Amino acid sequence: MAAENFNPKVEAYLAKARPFAQPILTHLRKLVHQACPEVAETIKWSRPFFEYRGVILCNMSAFNEHCSFGFWGQEISAVLRKANVLRGEGMGSLGRIREVNNLPPDKLMLAWIRQAAAFVDSGEYTSPIAARHRVAKAKKPTVKMPAEFAKALQKNKKVAATFAAFSPSCKREYIDWIADAKRPETRDKRVATATEWISQGKQRNWKYQNC
Repeated sequence: MAAENFNPKVEAYLAKARPFAQPILTHLRKLVHQACPEVAETIKWSRPFFEYRGVILCNMSAFNEHCSFGFWGQEISAVLRKANVLRGEGMGSLGRIREVNNLPPDKLMLAWIRQAAAFVDSGEYTSPIAARHRVAKAKKPTVKMPAEFAKALQKNKKVAATFAAFSPSCKREYIDWIADAKRPETRDKRVATATEWISQGKQRNWKYQNC
């Protein structure tokens, strides 16, 4: 194992850990380096992390009465979930670890660490932080074309052709504006205004922006 892959700050973390935790953390550290020799150590959020090719592979922590070890990446989490080894109690993937014997067999641990690295190599790695903060843009409900507006377009082929050439967002602005009218007379007035503006190639908010 290359000496440059070991971080003195991680050494200090292990030295300050409680006596029961030191052999657990030492063993976990050895497994990570054995499975992924290119891994680099760092300290994040006051605990040791192992990075591979610039992304977090896993991390470990020591507490007053237990340790934790967490795999990072949505893909390796799916592998662990399928193997039924993910534990909900405590921080990390494997639950509260109070002694080395609480860990899965070394053969499995090595295989999982290698699999986690393989996901990075293949480009399949998805950070749990990115996944957690990824907010899906809410899809706006489709608004039906108002009948009055549809009739107005049918009566004027030039206006209809201009409207058809607008971008989807420009079309939606007109449809939403007309459909939002509460009173029939208001809707008829907006249809007339829309028809006039469209005949001039103008979008709904033409005064402020261009399509």
